Amino acid sequence: MKPNLIVVSMLAGAIALAATGCKESASNHKLVGTDGKHSVAVYPDEATYQTASRQPTGTSANAQQVDDQTPVVIISTDDNGAVVQIIDGPMKGQNGFVPKDNVN
Repeated sequence: MKPNLIVVSMLAGAIALAATGCKESASNHKLVGTDGKHSVAVYPDEATYQTASRQPTGTSANAQQVDDQTPVVIISTDDNGAVVQIIDGPMKGQNGFVPKDNVN
């Protein structure tokens, strides 16, 4: 029975260490304004971004504007951009899609 307790303790420690590492790396990602803009359009999803990017005016009517340099966690990425979760500011906890040029 004692060896199982040791394994469980080691596993719990490894999970805690991994969670701490993830939190630190998450703070390394931020939204980045382009073309002199101080905000970034965050779309509800990639399909909405695709639709907006095909509009002649490039309208972002369905996107929320979030301040440049807002820290985010990257949930997933593809060739077009990333699904992010905002981890600070008034929209903290919300998820959305941002084009690849708007996240570092």
